[in-house]
Amino acid sequence: MSDSPATTHGAQESANAADPANSANAAAPADSAHPEHPPYLLHHFESAGQQADAAGFAMWLFLLTEVMFFSGLFTAYLIYRNWYYTAFVAGSHQLSVVLGATNTVVLIISSFTMAMAVWCSRTGRRRELTLCLTLTFLLGLGFLGVKSVEYREKFENHHVPGRHYSLQSFLYPQSDPKIFAEYHDRPLPLDEARHTEVYFSLYFLMTGMHAAHMVIGLGILGFMILRARAGAYTAGHATFVENFGLYWHFIDIVWIYLFALLYLISRH
Repeated sequence: MSDSPATTHGAQESANAADPANSANAAAPADSAHPEHPPYLLHHFESAGQQADAAGFAMWLFLLTEVMFFSGLFTAYLIYRNWYYTAFVAGSHQLSVVLGATNTVVLIISSFTMAMAVWCSRTGRRRELTLCLTLTFLLGLGFLGVKSVEYREKFENHHVPGRHYSLQSFLYPQSDPKIFAEYHDRPLPLDEARHTEVYFSLYFLMTGMHAAHMVIGLGILGFMILRARAGAYTAGHATFVENFGLYWHFIDIVWIYLFALLYLISRH
């Protein structure tokens, strides 16, 4: 007769009790099924490298959609500039090259501080990372401050498209002595002067969308500064900082194109 199930089970328990190593080996596969992983590694990724690759790929896809969006704006601007060239040149004279160049320098410096923040994150320098992120944040605020000065001038001169848009600066250039002394613009015919409103419509649309991206970036930067002060991003996980750096550099590149198109090209 064969042993009963109860007898067999009791014998197995006795063997395990007599041989602790055998019991440990039996439990080993269960422990190895859930290996330890860093706290930043999401459960659906096998490794931190796979997670970083997926996040980077998603970021580049997002930036591709941004490129297509701003490319549409640039294309529209170039088409209308070709159609209404004289009006667009006259409109560009109302912009301050000094303020535009100042903002360009500010953003270039902010790109450097952002690149340094990525380096500090990779090398585990918490204090330096917080400093670089804070400097980038302050430079971004400075950019928006300069842009607000430009916008205020446009409101004061009634160059905001809409019911209160004024053609005086283009029909009677002498009414703006500062601009007239620099460019000696000739009075535009009424039909051409009306096309300057198209220029300022594109100006506010393009620079406004860029400023909106800046505001979003500053919001994310503020969150990152708080997290960096708490010790995040320096424990071998720099993916978030790296991807945000790509976003920030993209914003800077867009502004360089805006500065060239709106402020510099064919001013004379």
